[in-house]
Amino acid sequence: MTHTPDITRPAPALVEALRGIGAAAATSSLARLGVRNAHIVGPVAWTTGRAIAGPALTLQFMPKREDLYGEDEYADPEKQPHRHVLYHTQPGDIVVVDARGDMRSGIFGEMMLTYFKGRGGQGVVIDGCIRDWPNAKDLGLAMWLRGLTPNFHTQTDLMPFAVNVPIACGGVTVMPGDIIVADDDGAVVVPAAMATKVINYASQHHEWEDFSRERLEQGGDLRRYYPLSDAARPEYEAWKRGKVK
Repeated sequence: MTHTPDITRPAPALVEALRGIGAAAATSSLARLGVRNAHIVGPVAWTTGRAIAGPALTLQFMPKREDLYGEDEYADPEKQPHRHVLYHTQPGDIVVVDARGDMRSGIFGEMMLTYFKGRGGQGVVIDGCIRDWPNAKDLGLAMWLRGLTPNFHTQTDLMPFAVNVPIACGGVTVMPGDIIVADDDGAVVVPAAMATKVINYASQHHEWEDFSRERLEQGGDLRRYYPLSDAARPEYEAWKRGKVK
């Protein structure tokens, strides 16, 4: 098992600001700032209506090799890396799992997820499946998954391999401590070092979108108001001054 020290967590104010921005604005802002591959493709919201943001604890699975990993998940539980990633949990953390898109292995079940919730974890993003959904769905955790299975995590062709290392999840590189922004649109990875830039860019964009939305609801011309045209900018500036008052 590869196991690195605990992650560096971003300032709570940055995390909360990104949660308010949401996944769509986060990924579009990142694209305009030069990072075009931020959406974790595959896992979707199984707990709809939830919007979260938080630092990523990472867990990597690999194809099973029997000389490296035995068959019995309970023979020596402390050799199970998927347990160790949960030991790092602090309130607000999100576990992100590279499960190789496997649709047969249940990465976590009710008991593991209950422990994670009890430690203050707020959600999981898994490029694969969980098990025990009839009970797990009532835990109050936010979950982005590919699907469900009755199998336990090493019952088929996967083995847990590394904790808090760089992983590929849904075609996106996730570094430990990156900020995950997830809602019904999907899960997005915001590099921790870019959080302030993303917040600033998205906030500016959001301001003129509010104005444009009002005008479009009033029957305004799409070509004039979305995106905001130079011709409409004086109108927008006057609208903004009125809002400040």
